[in-house]
Amino acid sequence: MHTIDFGLYYFSKKPGTNINKLVSIMKETHWNMKPNKAKAIMLAKRQLAELVCDAVNLEGINFTLPEIQTLLDGITVGGHRLTDQQIVLNQADTWRTLFELIEKNQFEITLKQACALHLIAAKTEALKWGKFRSGGVTIAGTDYMPPQAKLLPELFEKMVDEASRISDIYDRAIHLFLIMARSQFFYDVNKRMGRFIMNGLLLSCGYPAINLPAKRQLEFNQLMLTFYETGDQKQMNTFLRSCLNEKVIKIMKE
Repeated sequence: MHTIDFGLYYFSKKPGTNINKLVSIMKETHWNMKPNKAKAIMLAKRQLAELVCDAVNLEGINFTLPEIQTLLDGITVGGHRLTDQQIVLNQADTWRTLFELIEKNQFEITLKQACALHLIAAKTEALKWGKFRSGGVTIAGTDYMPPQAKLLPELFEKMVDEASRISDIYDRAIHLFLIMARSQFFYDVNKRMGRFIMNGLLLSCGYPAINLPAKRQLEFNQLMLTFYETGDQKQMNTFLRSCLNEKVIKIMKE
């Protein structure tokens, strides 16, 4: 199994090995930000309600930011289905778990940890949560068919292997998101899981998370449909980079 242990980047090809080979230190080559893990996590924590709000609105679950803030404070919001409120809380709980893993230097990209995060993020929402899908799925709006379920463990390892060969931290993180979305490792919550893994990598390496604003949903959906068909990451890479808040970049460069 390929294992990624972030902060520095280690790569191990053999299951059970205790000796990880240091391959590279993550670098950001576009904005010239210097890594600062504490600052990156602080900024993401302050943005938690916004991250959750945009994520659920992108899924067609309409909450305002004040409503999300109220829910995260432990107060039920009227006028919304309990199932939708649970999805909101699941997203927040997954972020909090991610923060804890990163702060304890325990975040890694493995099948086991991806499933553990999915167990929280997709609880009661997906057909099965906490495990890879065991059957076929389709993606609305495209003729592209995700890979067969029996291939998924091997494809996850291949994704991690390919990521290890990408030098820029944002290119590497975006690659992980896009492959997770296109592979559809789970029955549901694949794009959100891809973003958790993408941002887990970024924060672990000391770089700010990418939040996808709900107001850019149409552009996102159109570009993702093209990506599903072609597998070409260029347009989505440019789009996701454009979602990184300029104010956050400025703070990171202080």
